[in-house]
Amino acid sequence: MLKQENTGLILIDVQGKLARTVNESEKLALNLEKLIRGCQLLSIPIIWAEQNPKGLGATIPQLEKLLALQKPIEKYSFNALDNETFQKTVLDSGKTQWLICGIEAHICVYQTAIGFLEHNFEVEIVTDCVSSRAKESIQIALQKLQNKGAGLTTIEMCLYELVRDSRREIFKEILTLIK
Repeated sequence: MLKQENTGLILIDVQGKLARTVNESEKLALNLEKLIRGCQLLSIPIIWAEQNPKGLGATIPQLEKLLALQKPIEKYSFNALDNETFQKTVLDSGKTQWLICGIEAHICVYQTAIGFLEHNFEVEIVTDCVSSRAKESIQIALQKLQNKGAGLTTIEMCLYELVRDSRREIFKEILTLIK
């Protein structure tokens, strides 16, 4: 079960033209907005990575705007944890449970999630917040990740899990965001 005090969010490579060519790209962007806003409401730290931004471009504007108070971590390895700055940021957070979202599910999301599992973190892939160019690639990535110990969740499931109780003040804001 996710716990607010133990959880962080990893946003992987939602950049440039690639972000517009993945399966259900518009739905993905809207879902990522909801997830980011929900995590911000819950004070969940967000670590944001960009793969080779000079080649792939910047994070899509609608997400970049939400994350304006922080900067992405530039990376070139598919596993974000292979980047020293990224790894240090993760370790310095003190979080043990990580929600992972972004693109592409079968490359950078997959390899980063495997990296987290190898470092003994709990990993939950937010399935309605990941995509790839080919739908089959998403399914294979999720299946392999689940077989290797990653959990699967959705925006609604993880945010309600983090809220835990409908009597909390934050619940109404989360409910409005989800609907």
